[in-house]
Amino acid sequence: MKEDKNHTEERHIVIFGYTREELQGLMHHFEKGLPDYITLSFKTQAECTHVKLTGSGPGVELLRFNMNKYQRTLAELFSEEVIALEDVSISQLLGAQLLENELTVSSAESCTGGNIAHRIVQNAGSSAYFLGSVVSYSNGVKASVLDVDRALIDRYGAVSREVAEAMVKGVCKLMHTNCGMATSGIAGPEGGTAVKPVGTVWFAVKYNELVVSEVKHFSGNRNEVIESATNHAMVMLLNVLRHNYTPPEYGGDD
Repeated sequence: MKEDKNHTEERHIVIFGYTREELQGLMHHFEKGLPDYITLSFKTQAECTHVKLTGSGPGVELLRFNMNKYQRTLAELFSEEVIALEDVSISQLLGAQLLENELTVSSAESCTGGNIAHRIVQNAGSSAYFLGSVVSYSNGVKASVLDVDRALIDRYGAVSREVAEAMVKGVCKLMHTNCGMATSGIAGPEGGTAVKPVGTVWFAVKYNELVVSEVKHFSGNRNEVIESATNHAMVMLLNVLRHNYTPPEYGGDD
């Protein structure tokens, strides 16, 4: 009798908001509960984790059933942090959501230095929804191009809720977009203070008339802060568009 050939299936989960160290123990515990024919691997970069489940066996239908079951079980452990059940990037997810809603987006970037725009335009077809970006690295550009009131900068500092919100409003008005993202922070290694240490980034996103903002404190070197901030800005807007954005419990105060 001829033996059935093994069939291979993959399932993916994308989780946002954790470091690899934070996930290591939980993933190890989950993996111990998997049957021998299913393996787990995951990679975390800039707080974005791609999890892959790989299964191999002769019974296709049973394998698919179990792969779906374990994917669902793992996703339920991170019900609020799962952003995709397929192997896609954050910028691809955001682009698909903008296309689905027939929306346009622009970005006002200080500490991320154009990295949000770079990530978005890596996707083919992004010209359908991405109209442009302003890298407002200096306070002068924030004021003269994005129309940020200099009094806000003088009173609250460039790295503040007030300035981030003014930046996103300014870029949406300038670019005539429905949506926008703004970042203003301290990527390091210098420039931090006791009140606003290196890694502090203020975010603001806009969806039509809605504007939300929050602050994050990232660890790592300069490039790691920039990458984490880039991902966070896109996920913020993605969650707003999906109507599942939850403001931070701390209220976003620095």
